[in-house]
Amino acid sequence: MGTSAGAGNGGRVPGRTPRQIRVSVLYWMLAFLLTVTAAAYQELTGPTHPLRGHVSLAGHSVRYSLPRSHHGPGGAVVSVPSPTPEAGGLVRYRRAKTDDPFSVLAMQREEGRLTATLPHQPPAGHLEYVVELASGDETVHIPSARTAVIRFVGAVSPGALIPHILLMFIAMLLGVRAGLEAVADGSRLRWKGWATLSALVAGGMVMGPLVQKQAFGAYWTGVPFGWDLTDNKVLVSVLVWIAACWVLGWRRGPVRPLARFLSAAAAVVTLAVFTIPHSLQGSELDYSKLDQGAGPRAGVQGPSNPEAAASLPPE
Repeated sequence: MGTSAGAGNGGRVPGRTPRQIRVSVLYWMLAFLLTVTAAAYQELTGPTHPLRGHVSLAGHSVRYSLPRSHHGPGGAVVSVPSPTPEAGGLVRYRRAKTDDPFSVLAMQREEGRLTATLPHQPPAGHLEYVVELASGDETVHIPSARTAVIRFVGAVSPGALIPHILLMFIAMLLGVRAGLEAVADGSRLRWKGWATLSALVAGGMVMGPLVQKQAFGAYWTGVPFGWDLTDNKVLVSVLVWIAACWVLGWRRGPVRPLARFLSAAAAVVTLAVFTIPHSLQGSELDYSKLDQGAGPRAGVQGPSNPEAAASLPPE
């Protein structure tokens, strides 16, 4: 009797059976697993994740991890293992997406590693660079086929960053759980849908711009001001959940099939857009505007494609 009454009332269902509780716990676990997997994939495949690999020099394998993001003040340290005591290295770099000539930094030996520091850039500035190692007559480039690109990010306060990250994770978790609820029976869908939308708005549309402002000097570089993919995927998620919640409504009562369909679709869209690699086509500094006298903040725009790096510079 309790099960049939709760299947379509869209409100809180008292007296759930042990089986219903077990199923709910299972759905929460599945939602958590999907959310963590999507978040990890998003982070590990993003263009600011360290560029890792290995090259061979003088009969030794050199495993490297090149930084592609630098937060806060100061220069960005580039460091690779030295394959032999006699090996030397240098870093060639220039501002990304410019015709600047490449500058050269000699790498210094520090505790078995070769290290150089790229000069600091304004927030959203990008440098492309390549490490050149030599031992005897042998020379290798890291990376071997193109330049690496590093993005500079302003210091972001924990008071803005931590709530943003937590709220976005909670929004993803609630969204996936709402989608599972919509496919199952929809009995507790209404509060999950509205909770998802609330978390998305708070984390993505309130805290997100605050983080963006501290990191890059601009609150929003998505539509209609630009094509920043990070901003735009948050906007898409908010819009689809607004549509779902509009049909769900506030009042208790049966959840209509259309509301369940829209909620399931919104969950799929949210999960899909948040698997897009983090910081892909994110904000970047337009150096041409900076060279014309505009301030760093005026030159920040989107999108960027920092992986569209140049070929290796001439030696």
